[in-house]
Formats: sequence, C-alpha cells, structure tokens
Amino acid sequence: MLDTATYTPRLRSQFNETIKAALKEEFGYKNDMQIPRLDKIVLNIGCGAEAVKDSKKAKSAQEDLTALAGQKAVVTKAKKSIAGFRVREDMPLGAKVTLRGDRMYDFLDRLVTVAMPRIRDFRGIPGKSFDGRGNYAMGIKEHIVFPEIDYDKVDEVWGLDIVIATTAETDAEAKALLKHFNMPFNS
Repeated sequence: MLDTATYTPRLRSQFNETIKAALKEEFGYKNDMQIPRLDKIVLNIGCGAEAVKDSKKAKSAQEDLTALAGQKAVVTKAKKSIAGFRVREDMPLGAKVTLRGDRMYDFLDRLVTVAMPRIRDFRGIPGKSFDGRGNYAMGIKEHIVFPEIDYDKVDEVWGLDIVIATTAETDAEAKALLKHFNMPFNS
C-alpha cells in the first residue's frame, strides 16, 4: 500500500527541485510566484453517434476514463435536443474528469513516459496547439495506449481529448514548462 502522507509524485519533486530554477533563469522572473506551473489536466471522451444508439456506451467511456484518471469521471450530457443527430436533452454523450494536484502529476508522467511511446507511428506532438493563454490541447486516437485499460475487456476504442492548463501568461512560457516535463514536441 502506498503511503500517501509522504508520497510526492516524481514530476512534482522534479518541478520543485530543477524546473522552477531553470524557468526563473530562462525568463528572468523576479518573484517565484511568476514562474508558470501546471494548474489542471482535463480529460474528455466524447462517444458521439455510438451513445445515441446505445446509452451504455457513455457508461463504458466513464468507466474507462475513471480507470485512466484514478478518480471518478462524470458523464457529460447533451445541453439541448438536436433532431438531425437524434439527440435529446440530457442524453449521456461522453465522460470527463479534471485532475489536480498529485493525480495530475502522476497522469502527466504516465502520459509522457508510458502512453506516448506506445502510440503507433508516433513522431511527437504538435507544438502549435496552444490557445494563446498558455494552455495546451491535444488528442489521442486510441485510449488503449494506457496500461490501465485492459485491451481484452474494451468493447469500443475511444478517442481521448487532453487539455493541460498552466498558469503561464504566454504560449512560449507554457511550451518551455512542458518541454521541461519532457513533452515530445515535434516542432
């Protein structure tokens, strides 16, 4: 059993020991509170048309996302009815979860060191997917690249949206922060 009172994620201790100092020197911050840090990571699985045909698909996506994140995922529901897509209001369409603190650092560590190397034909992630305010968004086509997902029990392979929110003011600062966390940018 893991002792949570003394456990510190590897990336959190790396951030506190080396990354903070490197970013302070690189950008010339006068105050430690100016140094960008990770704020949260949001994971989302959208089931789309499959959930319209079978309501159990959203529940399956929720269970997979809960296994990935290490905390319970929330089922996302349609906000309004769209007749063309056969969607009714409050119909379950996917799942999402927001990670903060130790779980966020653990997930980022697993994403960079375990999941990304398992992606087929992986050549890095695009360095242009920042939003202008220091947040990075990316997608993974198959959620089964994570070791927590048992491939034999998967009934559907989902795409996974990952949004990494930082406290950085600019995209350059956020990219530098994520590079220090060994994010494999291709540009």
